[in-house]
Amino acid sequence: MPQFIGSLIVALMAVLAPAAGAQTTTKPLSYEGKTVLVTGSTDGLGREIALALAAQGAHVIVHGRNAERGAAMVEEIAGTGKGTATFHSADFASLDAVRAFADLIAQTYPRLDLLVNNAGIAIVGDQPRRTSVDGHELQFAVNYLAGWVLVNRLRPNLAATAPSRVINVSSIAAHAIDFDDVMLEAPGAHMRGYGQSKLAQVSMTVALAPSFEKQGITMIALHPATMMDTSMVRGMDMPARTTVDEGRDHVMSLINAPGLEAGTFYIDGKVTRPRDPQPYDAQARERLMTLSAKLTGVAAE
Repeated sequence: MPQFIGSLIVALMAVLAPAAGAQTTTKPLSYEGKTVLVTGSTDGLGREIALALAAQGAHVIVHGRNAERGAAMVEEIAGTGKGTATFHSADFASLDAVRAFADLIAQTYPRLDLLVNNAGIAIVGDQPRRTSVDGHELQFAVNYLAGWVLVNRLRPNLAATAPSRVINVSSIAAHAIDFDDVMLEAPGAHMRGYGQSKLAQVSMTVALAPSFEKQGITMIALHPATMMDTSMVRGMDMPARTTVDEGRDHVMSLINAPGLEAGTFYIDGKVTRPRDPQPYDAQARERLMTLSAKLTGVAAE
């Protein structure tokens, strides 16, 4: 009888114990002593997110194209006496560079607690259509395809530290993908490029989050703030409507939130949906996943 009771207790404990990677705390998360990667973190929103995470005591992997800015960020973080940082350069306009960057991060940091896909560009006004090194429409390549490579190549590293998170910085400006002209070669079509790349981020989040969640990785997409006073917005010759601090505070509130709903899109801290319903069309998601794997040479598990 005692042996039976002991076995019953063990069985009950197994049933009641939280699943691997489950987040049971109601307290805000802290990244003290954890390793985080913020892409596009030498300027604008990414820079402020990186500084905020370092202030919590995280080791921040700073990413950008400009080595001088990267070194300045590492020095600034070191000077605060809180957190640490290293800089790794990569031009996301080249898929070879993105894949090499992902492999370097994977090998250097076997355990990764947070990935913030923030790097992005916008082509507006009378600017001509631009392409990446690989010949892809530039906004689609930098804003979306680079993130696709990172989430899939760094998945084992994120799983190693579960519970971990992926934050895809999207936009309320998300616009439907035209699968007949994804690279926006029709006259004037490239003006939809920013919105298309941002909706692709949401679609990727909806598509991949369920399988990532099984490994204890919570993936969400979010709109940080509208027309922040960043160099990208200033380059649009449009007046800023919000500050970078407002965007940072919104993103950090979700990064630190004790619980997030995986596979969703957040605006103002609340789960919502982008204006276009395409991310919730299973056929459209499958088309995007197939295309992403083909273009990048990186398949989702």
